[in-house]
Amino acid sequence: MTAGKKLSATEGIKEESQRLRGNVAAELADENAFVSDASYELLKFHGSYQGYDRDTATARKKQKLDKEWEFMLRLKLPAGRLTPAQYLALDALTDQFAGGSLRITTRQSIQYHHILKPALKPLVAGVCRELLSTIGGCGDVVRNIVTSPAPYADVKHRRLLEDAYALARAVTPQTESYLDIWLDGEKIDDHFTDGRENWLPPSEVTSEVDPLYGKTYMPRKFKIAVTIPEDNCMDILTNDLAFIAIWEGATLAGYNVYLGGGMGTTHNKPETYARLASPIAYIPVDALIEVAEAVIRLQRDHGDRTDRKHARLKYVVEERGIEWTKHTLGEYLGCTLDAPRPLPPLDVPDHLGWHAQGDGKWFLGVPVPDGRIKDYGEDYFHARIRSAFKALVERFALSVILMPDNNIIFHHIEKKDKSLIEALLKEYAVPLREDISHLRRDFLACVALPTCGKALAEG
Repeated sequence: MTAGKKLSATEGIKEESQRLRGNVAAELADENAFVSDASYELLKFHGSYQGYDRDTATARKKQKLDKEWEFMLRLKLPAGRLTPAQYLALDALTDQFAGGSLRITTRQSIQYHHILKPALKPLVAGVCRELLSTIGGCGDVVRNIVTSPAPYADVKHRRLLEDAYALARAVTPQTESYLDIWLDGEKIDDHFTDGRENWLPPSEVTSEVDPLYGKTYMPRKFKIAVTIPEDNCMDILTNDLAFIAIWEGATLAGYNVYLGGGMGTTHNKPETYARLASPIAYIPVDALIEVAEAVIRLQRDHGDRTDRKHARLKYVVEERGIEWTKHTLGEYLGCTLDAPRPLPPLDVPDHLGWHAQGDGKWFLGVPVPDGRIKDYGEDYFHARIRSAFKALVERFALSVILMPDNNIIFHHIEKKDKSLIEALLKEYAVPLREDISHLRRDFLACVALPTCGKALAEG
């Protein structure tokens, strides 16, 4: 696919980066408000994009002033789970470093916006001290692993969470540079007692190159999801790699594997197109991680590294064909792959509102307009969303799950607290499921102007 073509400039930056280290640390410490093009590319792997305020850019240019540079930071937060302590810590960090709001992404993560360069390092350090991470939040690696957000206390949903966590651990980039850059090599104490997982990358590595990603990582971003037919709230077939679990009663039989999803296109470039993932194979339960790693290697080795707009796995699958894809994947695995098994139609349940977890407790899905956890003024609908969520977590010690539709779940709620929680949310003018229309329920939007370079309108 790349024979005779010049590799993109980003490929050289990755190859020479010394495992994503580059000159990032030095540029974070200099007096410039921005970073170089090379550090811009490497910062993506560390979870950050450099941007600027597009509302002021034209006027400042006329005044011969530089852009108002700022950064976005995205967490790597598998399955969107946060303990009460982690949620409160992330909330506190935005007041210190990021403009007073949090944003829920469609990959069950958190984004901070409006970060000035001097605040970027202490913000990432604060995230790390909660055993959370930003590595792989962006960049040419596997992005956040998504799955069903529903915290039902049944074997299927417990297994989905276990699988999402196992996949996340397997695909974390292996590099010492992350903790060196953001924590000056500090070792974070992982002896916590509130149930949090440790999502920090390793502080020591032994191999010269990343054993999974190689020296130049992936040709482009790579997205993985795992779910069951009963819950397709994450649009699983829009992922590069999708696993749909097949259960026979209370026994997990295996997974159907789908490859090559992605909805992105570029205007006036017919060689780019949207595509749903294709069914490729059925695999046994114990092959989940092995197959995920083999698919990553397949895309690593065969993806287009000459044109970043044509670099996703979907183009390999579509242009090489399903049979080539299945045969080549089998070669990476050293076996012949079985045909996918029949599945029932995929369902999209509504996780907003009250739901019994199945263990005597409840969870509550709360709509968050555009995923923006902020306190709105009179110019919108008066809701003090951020203050309400902070009060909920503090008062009731509620764990949090971020949803693929930009909304939020509070769970492990005692029945006796349901009316108190509803009253608290109404006190802060936060609408519940029954207060919104179906249109608002299903409405999604990007972060929009003035932060997103691809936005055409305000958010």
